[in-house]
Amino acid sequence: MPPAARPAARSPLGRSGRRLRRWVRRGWRGIGYLWSRSLMFRSVAITVLTTGLAVAVIGTAVMVSISSNVYAQRRDQIESESARATIVAQNIFDAATAGEDNNQSELETLQNEAQQAILSNTTSPGGTAVAIERSPDQTTSQTLQTIVTPGFPDAVISDALRREVGKNTGRLSLQPVQLDDEGRRSPGLAVGSTLQIPSAGQYELYLVYDLSDAQQTLDFVSQTLSIGGVALMVLIALVTSLVVRLVIVPIRGAAETSRKIAAGRLDERIPVRGNDDIATLARSFNGMADAVSRQITQLAELSRVQQRFVSDVSHELRTPLTTIRLAGDMLYDSRHAFEPSVGRSAELLHAQVERFELLLADLLEISRYDAQAVQLDTEPVVPAALAADIVEEFRPLADRAGVELVLETPGGHTTMQLDAKRIRRIMRNLVGNAIEHGEAKPVQVVVDSDARTVAIEVRDHGVGMPPEDAARVFDRFWRADPSRKRTIGGTGLGLAISLGDANLHGGRIDVWSRPGEGSAFVLTLPRSEQASTATSAIPLPDLDEPYRGPRAVREEDA
Repeated sequence: MPPAARPAARSPLGRSGRRLRRWVRRGWRGIGYLWSRSLMFRSVAITVLTTGLAVAVIGTAVMVSISSNVYAQRRDQIESESARATIVAQNIFDAATAGEDNNQSELETLQNEAQQAILSNTTSPGGTAVAIERSPDQTTSQTLQTIVTPGFPDAVISDALRREVGKNTGRLSLQPVQLDDEGRRSPGLAVGSTLQIPSAGQYELYLVYDLSDAQQTLDFVSQTLSIGGVALMVLIALVTSLVVRLVIVPIRGAAETSRKIAAGRLDERIPVRGNDDIATLARSFNGMADAVSRQITQLAELSRVQQRFVSDVSHELRTPLTTIRLAGDMLYDSRHAFEPSVGRSAELLHAQVERFELLLADLLEISRYDAQAVQLDTEPVVPAALAADIVEEFRPLADRAGVELVLETPGGHTTMQLDAKRIRRIMRNLVGNAIEHGEAKPVQVVVDSDARTVAIEVRDHGVGMPPEDAARVFDRFWRADPSRKRTIGGTGLGLAISLGDANLHGGRIDVWSRPGEGSAFVLTLPRSEQASTATSAIPLPDLDEPYRGPRAVREEDA
């Protein structure tokens, strides 16, 4: 069998690249966090960026202007020196005897004198290289050897410059060049002209000037501008941070004070120092906090009075209600012995006493919620089994109302720690309301679950509600249609208590409803105390989308 293929070794360069990318991502995340959370960082960053841009633009303009002026001055100086050196050399040759008897040695002597005169008339700080070469196409009998100073950069003399010089226009020809000094490149300027040598014909004079001194000056100016720009940006950043801090610190203090007030510490206030705008803001905030504190205290006291009143009234009404209930039961049991009108009155009295008892029980429950005195009595519960019990309990009522109750339990068969009494109360309210408003159409009860939640949906196809009514469906004593006759008992507090029971379990109740299409209520419970109900095992769509139901959602996911 062939040997197993070995995995390719990871390149150290690849690991370094990935590590660098991770550092870059972390750096960008840190900058993004500071940018979104820190007003001081954002203000200083914007100021530094705009200042840096302005400094860069101004510095570039200044540098370009200085470079142009320095180059123009050096060009004019070099052109003047080159013209003077050319005239001096030409005068040396013209002053010599121009007869045919000038021998080779005399011409070479004149050539050397001309070279020395040229060097003495050029005072470039960077140095000057000189070359005297014979022009092409000369037919004179005598010739002079090309003489150059040591290190003359013959390679920088381009063909274009040679052609321009060869035209013998009587003017200097200039060309910018790049000089190579042991690998270090520096700017230069090449100048070409012509010399007429007796008995030897036309020769070309080339002068190459080193402009490294001017480049050093420009580098120094550029470095100075850069250091000054960076120092200016740092100074502006420090000044900006100091100025912003004078504003940010009081704002942070106000934010911290408002957070403490929101947490219930109504005696917290902002320290007031001076008489500036910040102090005026602090005084205004403190005045507002005093007014809000007084209002909150008054409302809290009023709420406590109302809660105590409801609780006391509910308790006080129990004793006479018990007596009325006993008397009403006796009359109700003997209703057949009375006249028909009196018997009907006994039946009405019995029904209203029962409704009164339910209302008192709900009022007591609401008062417990308001006083935050409600505690869960949990026990092992299987949500699917509990839903099945509720469906069977309401099936006779649904049959009398002509409503078909349908139960689906694709999930929810796990055991959970729940307050069974409160979950049953929620289910009774939801199923009872669905039968009440179902318009004799089927009502579905669906139990499903996922890794985090267990959801119970109650769906009817009755009258439905517009969105503005659905938003108020959990308000106390609120009814979407007050003129609608109730066929099933109710106190107007059922959904409000159901929402409180769901919140007590860490869950929630969502509602979807459309006029003429019915309503859907979904109770979502967390499977554990640490689980979140941000998502539900039976999600509801937006109000502007048609409702397909959990079965359609599951089939689409499958």
